[in-house]
Amino acid sequence: MMSGTHLYRAPGVTSLTNSQVKYKVADQHYVVLKRGPNTAIVVDNAAVDIKELPGHRAGYNGLALLKHRDQSDNLFVPSLAGLNFEHIHDGTPTLKEKFEPRKFPMQLRIISDDTVELYQAPTPNWKLESCGRYQILEDGTIEYTFECIPHADRFKNGYIGLFWASYIQAPEDRRINFYGKSIANLAKRETLITARTPSHGVNSTHPPLNVLFYPNFAPDFPLTLVNHPSDYVYSQPWYYGIRGKYSYTQIFRDRDHIWFAQSPTGGGRLNPAWDFQWFIPNYEVGKAYGFIIRAHYAPWTDHESLQKSVRKHLSALAQE
Repeated sequence: MMSGTHLYRAPGVTSLTNSQVKYKVADQHYVVLKRGPNTAIVVDNAAVDIKELPGHRAGYNGLALLKHRDQSDNLFVPSLAGLNFEHIHDGTPTLKEKFEPRKFPMQLRIISDDTVELYQAPTPNWKLESCGRYQILEDGTIEYTFECIPHADRFKNGYIGLFWASYIQAPEDRRINFYGKSIANLAKRETLITARTPSHGVNSTHPPLNVLFYPNFAPDFPLTLVNHPSDYVYSQPWYYGIRGKYSYTQIFRDRDHIWFAQSPTGGGRLNPAWDFQWFIPNYEVGKAYGFIIRAHYAPWTDHESLQKSVRKHLSALAQE
């Protein structure tokens, strides 16, 4: 497969791949974004201790805060984060660093009043260079664009595995909801599935119905959320969870073939992780790959109202 037509080729919109993008480097380790009803704070890999983020821990890059104007508290565990770039791997058991994206510096780049990027130079072990763009849209939804370039042929199973975590602060219901099918009954029509894994690393990930690539994992591969598929596949590329009076929905492009992932205790005893992972097969050194997702956070009324909003975002993502 030629890189120019690779299914997961980079969108070409971040400062990693587009030389036309202008930016300035932030003079703090965080940037506040406000638009519509929502406020978000994007952080790099440094520790942050401010009123909005007391005791935020180093390594938890991404969305350290996301909240609606009618809320006083954070959707995410304040010391942790959402849309946190967590793992780089190749399915083999020898990982010099399990959490490589968290362990090395990131540069926080300000693109505009509503857009920032987290740039990371090629990491010491995997030699993966990356850039994640966080843009807050008019309705307060976060559009996240990730692009990366492998600079060395170090992925022994022939694919690049990447993983993102979102640690939700003590929701009453730790389950996620998505349209899908039981693997045992693929001939049946899709249904709305409410999934809660029994424990961390058990039935933890849900691939797409028409998955194009199954990664190879060593039997002793140590990242248990990555390599333990559930009994379900999803049929529509979005899922949501509910915390109090609000829903948090992650919306994907069909073409990116992202896998859902979850843990009931990923962020602590009462704090689930509502995650996702992505695999790049047939990669080439020096070529750029990427995807686009949206994280929609809004007051919860009912499933039908949420689905109407999601359709608009799915349509917009399909055109990007």
